[in-house]
Amino acid sequence: MNTHRLWDIFCTVIDNHGDLGVCWRLTRQLADAGQSVRLWVDDASALSWMAPGVQQGAFANIQVLPWADASHTPLLASLPPADVWIEAFGCPLPEAFVAHFVERTATTHAQPPAWVNLEYLSAEDWVPRMHRLPSPVMSGPAKGWTKHFFYPGFTPDTGGLLREAGLLQRQERFVKDGHRTAWRQQHAPALAQDLVPDALLISLFCYEPAGLRPLLAQLTGTPHHLLVTPGRPLAAVQQALPRLSAQPRWSALPYTDQNGFDDMLWACDLNFVRGEDSLVRALWAGKPFIWHIYPQSDNAHHAKLEAFLDWLQAPESLRQFHWVWNGIGGGELPALNAPTWTEWQACAVAARQRLLEQDDLLSQLITHTAHTCTAPLDC
Repeated sequence: MNTHRLWDIFCTVIDNHGDLGVCWRLTRQLADAGQSVRLWVDDASALSWMAPGVQQGAFANIQVLPWADASHTPLLASLPPADVWIEAFGCPLPEAFVAHFVERTATTHAQPPAWVNLEYLSAEDWVPRMHRLPSPVMSGPAKGWTKHFFYPGFTPDTGGLLREAGLLQRQERFVKDGHRTAWRQQHAPALAQDLVPDALLISLFCYEPAGLRPLLAQLTGTPHHLLVTPGRPLAAVQQALPRLSAQPRWSALPYTDQNGFDDMLWACDLNFVRGEDSLVRALWAGKPFIWHIYPQSDNAHHAKLEAFLDWLQAPESLRQFHWVWNGIGGGELPALNAPTWTEWQACAVAARQRLLEQDDLLSQLITHTAHTCTAPLDC
């Protein structure tokens, strides 16, 4: 586990921050585990608020490099070869990068890097069957080499979830040392001082969910307070509010780094999350949450959401809320009252406990890459 290795992680940013968020968490956890990491990314702009100081070298053993530089042969010649290559979410490595290091490996008779395709997260039943399967490279400069699929997941027969050491202890300190009260005092003073019984502090991190307008209408006239994260969530709320006859209690939050995002999840009573990275953080928070799954044009996300709700052992009210929120099922949003919240809270705590009994993604990935063959002569 403590053997030092150099990792190359490649990430392309599609249209949101989730892919980069996952890659940055993996990068940080590898560095904290004594590894060195080069993170190659085509758009690192979000790191300015997600990981302040990274471009100034504030994080030891981490380099963030432009994707375009991976095709710059003079630069590659100056870099030491990595022990592990990670294709995050199936992004193909630049051919010039692969060709350079395949040739160097052949010339120096060095050990080829372990080559991993880190896939998207899903609870569907085919994931355990695909996890760790080899994928022979059939063409290009690395023809004859082998990648391996690595699937995150929610069960012991998958790659697990990212969970840094000491996460739950950090959450416990956040609550015990008064930081949670201070956070709530800053963003919703009445709720922080318990002046409004049964009022929920709710965070909103979403795309443009079908259930947003019904949620805002339901919150209107209640003591609940909605905290809206910047970007698409704020734009969606601002577009929906003029269509309502009255407005709920709400306020906007600024951009924050990943630790600050955790603070928000821990401070709130109910969290609306989206995509992959924030779903995992909501699970570790052990608080009730609603997941806005990334919509796919072929509606493949319908089965993916159903599989997750099955694994979660979600009560009927939580299932109904998810279906309406994601625009998949009809009907109305269940009421956010005390009995509903209590039921959801029990579900969240039980799910976290099941996950804590499994190995985390980082430890599994380190073990996997230490025993993986890439070139046929080494297998």
